[in-house]
Amino acid sequence: MWVKEHPLVLGLVSVAWLALRTGTKPSRMTYPCQKAALANSAVLFSSILPAFAAVQRRARSIGLKWILTLAISAIFISGTSYFILTSYFLQKESVSLSLSPQQASSAPASEVYVANGTITELVNLMGSKGLMFYKSETGAPNSGPEGLFSNSDVIIIKVNCQWDQRGGTNTDLLKELIQLLLDHPDGFVGEIVVADNGQGRGSLNWPRSNAANESQSAEAVVSLYSGEHKVSTYLWDKIASTEVQEYDLGDLRDGYIVSPNEDHTTGVRTSYPKFRTAKGTYISFKYGVWDPATKTYDSGKLKIINFPVLKSHSIYGVTAAVKHYMGVISQPLTNTHDYVGRGALGKVMAETRVPTLNILDAVWINAIPGNGPDTTYGEATRTNLVLASTDPVALDYWASKHILLQTATLKRYANSETLDPDGQSAFGTYLRNSMEQLAAAGYEYTMDESRITVYIAGVTQG
Repeated sequence: MWVKEHPLVLGLVSVAWLALRTGTKPSRMTYPCQKAALANSAVLFSSILPAFAAVQRRARSIGLKWILTLAISAIFISGTSYFILTSYFLQKESVSLSLSPQQASSAPASEVYVANGTITELVNLMGSKGLMFYKSETGAPNSGPEGLFSNSDVIIIKVNCQWDQRGGTNTDLLKELIQLLLDHPDGFVGEIVVADNGQGRGSLNWPRSNAANESQSAEAVVSLYSGEHKVSTYLWDKIASTEVQEYDLGDLRDGYIVSPNEDHTTGVRTSYPKFRTAKGTYISFKYGVWDPATKTYDSGKLKIINFPVLKSHSIYGVTAAVKHYMGVISQPLTNTHDYVGRGALGKVMAETRVPTLNILDAVWINAIPGNGPDTTYGEATRTNLVLASTDPVALDYWASKHILLQTATLKRYANSETLDPDGQSAFGTYLRNSMEQLAAAGYEYTMDESRITVYIAGVTQG
């Protein structure tokens, strides 16, 4: 309290804090505590001004011109440095990318949708190109009989909750997505579950989240709706070490189903969760919604929205829609991470349930090669983009090549080839092998850019 009441002391303490905490990593200047210290440092310079005015008067009276010169020089240098530092670090947070729409020249084609910062704009873009968000006979924007989500679906929004700060899915986007689902033109009577398996380190209630208000966790968002609607969370971490049987075998426990056999190509033993939601619904990630009364599954009623963050990965180069299925499997029971490079997650996706829609959070990305997947506020770059596709492979391919790689190039990061899906990097290898596993199951996903149509909101298609 004493320090806060003395602006000069507060400024000096803040300058010292900046020097000690920032150290040799300038990106730390974008941390909230560093920004606060930077602002407080301004107090130092504003407090110095009256003191130097007194020095100036004293200098005139005793003829010490060198004191006046020194004082003016100190003010100029300090003030200039302050504004240069402020400008530099604030600008460092964002980049301006050059993105162009494209039309596929080969078939079958996949579509990637790119919007500027909001799920609403993304859904509107999808609807304008014929991919309707709502399944409905009701005449309304973004709805149609072939739409993605009916008003009675049980929808798992699979977020990234393994990391705090910019490593987790943006909760502002999550809130907007939940509201859009609840605004179904037929009136939403289904259920929404926000879930993830952070492999023992996950939390849906991080105190420092990826949002404009960093205290807005996934749990905080869900609590806005859970009283009036069937909206809840489920942290699969707590059941990841419990192996169970399916509901039709009489096992009602929450836990993980694990394949008894290793896949001969990828080496993976497929695993997936089954659980009872906070609203009382029984869900098998593979087979769908279980009805204990009729002892039957409704597979079509369960929909998955795969909702990762676009960022680099220290082992596998890039993590996005395909790698995000590491939050579906049980690592303690299967050791799946060792088999990602062989296409294990493509196999898991094909054997369990492919996403109805993949939404890629690229509002804040980590384009520092090898730096992710955990990402601090200071390590992230703002591109303010959000993307979607029904093809997770095409989405990962295009986003890594045109967003991550372009950002890394603009920022002159070393080893950017690890972000390139066309090379023989760990990323290109696991994405290609995952695509082959999905192709073997009949999914025509692609890494061929001639088969990818890209729509960008506000940009006319050529």
